[in-house]
Formats: sequence, structure tokens, C-alpha cells
Amino acid sequence: MLGSLMPETARVMLLRRFGSPLEEAAIPVPELAPRAILARIAAAGICGSDLDIINADDPRVPADRLPMIPGHEGIGFVEALEGERRDLLGKPVKPGDLIVWNRGIMCGHCYQCAVKRRPSLCVNREVYGITLPARAPTWLNGCYAEYLYIRPESEVLILPPETDPASIVAATCSGGTAAHAAELAQISLGDQVLVIGPGPLGLFCAAFALARGAAEVWVAGTQRSRSRLEIAEAMGCRVLFTDDLPGTADRPFDVVLDAAGTPRSIQQSLAAVGMGGTVALAGLAAPMEPLPIDLYESISRRGVRLAGVWVSDCSHVFQAVSLVLSGRYGLEKLVTHRLPLSQANEALELVRSRQAMKAVLIP
Repeated sequence: MLGSLMPETARVMLLRRFGSPLEEAAIPVPELAPRAILARIAAAGICGSDLDIINADDPRVPADRLPMIPGHEGIGFVEALEGERRDLLGKPVKPGDLIVWNRGIMCGHCYQCAVKRRPSLCVNREVYGITLPARAPTWLNGCYAEYLYIRPESEVLILPPETDPASIVAATCSGGTAAHAAELAQISLGDQVLVIGPGPLGLFCAAFALARGAAEVWVAGTQRSRSRLEIAEAMGCRVLFTDDLPGTADRPFDVVLDAAGTPRSIQQSLAAVGMGGTVALAGLAAPMEPLPIDLYESISRRGVRLAGVWVSDCSHVFQAVSLVLSGRYGLEKLVTHRLPLSQANEALELVRSRQAMKAVLIP
């Protein structure tokens, strides 16, 4: 095994009961399987999905998965590894490297993985901090912790040593999903693009639309999201309020990226998209009530494509990390709050109350 002496225990924030505050605990650090990595967490992001999990609103987390360590957005230093590992670029992984990993663990052999080459739809997909309980044999399965056990099958990428870890955490989730949405929407040069929802997901969607050559990117938000819309303007986007949709663009929107995922935003997306355009539902991540949509008028007669966007794969995470590292759109500004691991409950409340754009735990 390469690296320093393995710690015996790790501090973690445990979810023992839905709807209850997380509890600080110390749990065992397991032995590493061949090609596994023990990462010392440098930054863990608070995601809106974490709130759904804690409130029992995420069907991927039934009660028998508890206790669990939340947190699927993480960056860390290699503390130890068992055997040889190489990253996505073929570089050998060694102790002390700053790395990012794909939050999803795909099987690689199901129909979606092996035949259709759509690993984000892997039927056996597991996710750090979501579907993996905090129990033997691996224990450290979420990023609200000092350490994370990175499984042998997980893809990893070595980051430049000067990287601010907190600036990358959103790329592992919101950024990857946004890259997937832009890909499915087939944004091309000259497109008129609307993004609804100026949170981390929406601003990553806007950045990818700009990077793909959209003629104009509009970002729509509510009156209380003015500060977030200002970030969108600084990126080079035009902004409007959702009450003003379908909008004031010079011509109909070719693509609408719905990063809000609410009944209202979905209806607004379908109303705003032009003939032959595409609506990508990037923000729909939890169950909701069925919507009364006139499929004939909204979709069929107008030739509109409606694309579901479910999570991402390592190619999308790689794109998102690369976009942040490029410094082109100031995506590091999404991080507004940094708190110690012990204040995870306070960080969750900052996200719940929308006081934080992106809150990050620094163990």
C-alpha cells in the first residue's frame, strides 16, 4: 500500500433518521481493496439533492439505507492507495495528488453501459453519498467526512496542485449534469438559448451554452435571485425575470434548458421554446405531481423535442472540471460559503434558505 499510515477512524456527519439533523460521529476506516483509494476530503459541496435526501424526498434512499453519510460532491487528496491506479488521462496516481472522482459508480456491463454507451442510465449505478449506506465493508461512502473510500471502479482525474478544491466541487454534480443537458439539447453555433433557474446548475448550463457557440444566452430567475442574475450577466448572458417569460429575445429560443425543475418552470419552458426547438429538463431531479400539458399544441404540432436529463457520466464531469479550470466564465464565484465539517447542518440551512449560492464543507 502506498501512502501514509492509515488512520483508524474518520470524523463524519451521519444521517440516522430522515428529517433530523446530521450527527457527528467517528467510524472505522476500512482496509483498501486492490486499486482502491483512500481520499482525504479537501472540499465537499452541499447540493440541493442532499436536502431532498434528508427530507426523505429522494426515492433512491429508502429508510433501510440509513445510517448514511451524505455528500456526493467531493475533492480530495490521495491519502493511500492499494496497487497501481491511473487517472482519465493515463497519469499514475500517487499519494498527495489532488483528485476529483465521478460521483456515480457504473457497472460497465449492462445494456445501457455496454451496448448503448449511455452510462448515466446504468441500471446498477451507485452514488457516493446517496445510495451507499455507512456500514461494512466499506463504511466511508459519502463526502461529509474526513475521508472517502474511492472504489476501484471509480474514474478519477488528477487536478493541478494549485487548484482551489472548493471551486471544483459543483463541477462534479451541477457541472456534469449541465454538460449532459447541453449535449442532449445539441446546442450549436448561433443558437438562441434560454436557461431557467440561476442556481449552480443553471449557471453551468449557461456557461456550456456560451462555450458551444450560442449567439445569445438568456438566464431567467425570480426577483429574489437578483444577485445570481448578476453573476449570469458577468458571464456574458442577458437576464430577465421569470414573470416576463416567454421573454424578450429577438427571435424564438432554439433551446431551453430548465434548471429549476418545477411545474411552473416546465410549463414556461414549453411556452418559450420556438418551433422545432428543444427543451432539456436538467433540473427535474425528484418526483412531482403529473402536469396537465397539451402535447399536441406544445410539442407535436410545433415539432419540439423534450429531453430528459438524468445525472451525468465521467465524460461530462471531465468537461465541467475543464470549464472551471479554464477560468473563462468565473464559475469559481458560485462558492459563497465555506464552513467546517462540524457545521454541516448550518451549511444545509444556508442552502435551504437560499442564503448560499454554493456552500462547501472544508474538513
